[in-house]
Amino acid sequence: MPEFNILSHPEFWAAYDRDHIWHPYTSMTRLAPVYPVAEASGVMLHLADGRELIDGMSSWWAAIHGYNHPRLNGAIERQLRSMSHVMFGGLTHGPAIALTERLMALTAEPIEHVFFCDSGSVSVEVAIKMAIQYWFAKGVPGKNRLFTVKGGYHGDTFGAMGVCDPVSGMHQMFTGILPSHLFAPKPLPASKPWDPSEMDALTQMLESHRDEVAAMIIEPVVQGAGGMNLYHPEYVRQLRRLCDENEVLLIFDEIATGFGRTGRMFAYEHADVIPDILCLGKALTGGTMTLAATLTTAKVARGISADGAGVLMHGPTFMANPLACAVAAESIDLLLESPWQEWVTGIEAQMRRELEPCRSLPVVADVRCIGAIGVVETREPVEMSWMQPQFVERGVWIRPFGKLVYIMPPYIITGGQLSKLTTAIFDVLNKWGEKNAGLARQL
Repeated sequence: MPEFNILSHPEFWAAYDRDHIWHPYTSMTRLAPVYPVAEASGVMLHLADGRELIDGMSSWWAAIHGYNHPRLNGAIERQLRSMSHVMFGGLTHGPAIALTERLMALTAEPIEHVFFCDSGSVSVEVAIKMAIQYWFAKGVPGKNRLFTVKGGYHGDTFGAMGVCDPVSGMHQMFTGILPSHLFAPKPLPASKPWDPSEMDALTQMLESHRDEVAAMIIEPVVQGAGGMNLYHPEYVRQLRRLCDENEVLLIFDEIATGFGRTGRMFAYEHADVIPDILCLGKALTGGTMTLAATLTTAKVARGISADGAGVLMHGPTFMANPLACAVAAESIDLLLESPWQEWVTGIEAQMRRELEPCRSLPVVADVRCIGAIGVVETREPVEMSWMQPQFVERGVWIRPFGKLVYIMPPYIITGGQLSKLTTAIFDVLNKWGEKNAGLARQL
């Protein structure tokens, strides 16, 4: 008898997955449902059971062009015919050079160097390493701590965890194990008028610790997974000034916000401020393959070599993978050839209009949007196990967390598809409120 092939029987996928596969941020004893995807195209996820879902998450904010785009597929197929990978130590190749050329053209002029990484978290690790090595090479080894703000999220590897919010960053259990860094108060929401006194506590902390701080790391204008907080561009401008005055490098984590997500190519453009080190990822390849990059200025690159032996101590096995670099270059070309700013502006306007009614719901604390990011914040943490199936029943893929029900759709989404997402958010939150009110009455 032929051997049973589980891939030929999608009806068994969920059960096999449940027994053997560990999904992100899940328990293996309190199992959450998973939904087998057979294929994806455009903004649609096609489930193995025949259902179709409009993807409001862009595969964790990466698939800006949607799925199965023929140009992105073609770039991978063409590259595959020559080589899928070659080590980057002592070798180089066309896709890495082509992608670097595009990144140099997109980013601000002082940024001159690119270090390719495996993922966003690793990009942050490399940025931290760059900053510490910079001061070490300059003969100031005591400048080896990081400064950041509460409410931030920078990844799940150990260096990145150390600069995530110690409470909302999901890594509380590692307190005491992670490096001890400095956290200023969370930036105030952008909905409030700018108040210069907002910088007072941060200024005092930075000036007090300037001799031990290597770099400040922050997500400019939008804090992502730490709370989807939108804050004032003036905060970023003042931060650049303070870092310069206190001889501290400035790292921008644009893994979530890069490549148009906020309505500008990079979020730092809202403040017209240039970082010393820039972390990119997620949408870099259009959501097709894992790739990230840490970009920096000549000042930092040459500073690391100031002692004559400054070799940046990092080298991922799959660094500058040719397949990933080829599709990333194509993704950037595709973005620049599209009316992406018009699309993102339209998405923002429609989300503002269609999510605003959520404010009337008793369970909702706030509604906020910027670019292709729409957020509804609830007063209490959402019931993920209840809410996720509710969205699936309505034909949409929205994955809330904490107190946040949010969407970051692909830029190619149509108005009708976006309306289905926003309507589902209102309906599910309304139903959740009625459910909770009913339980309260029973008690």
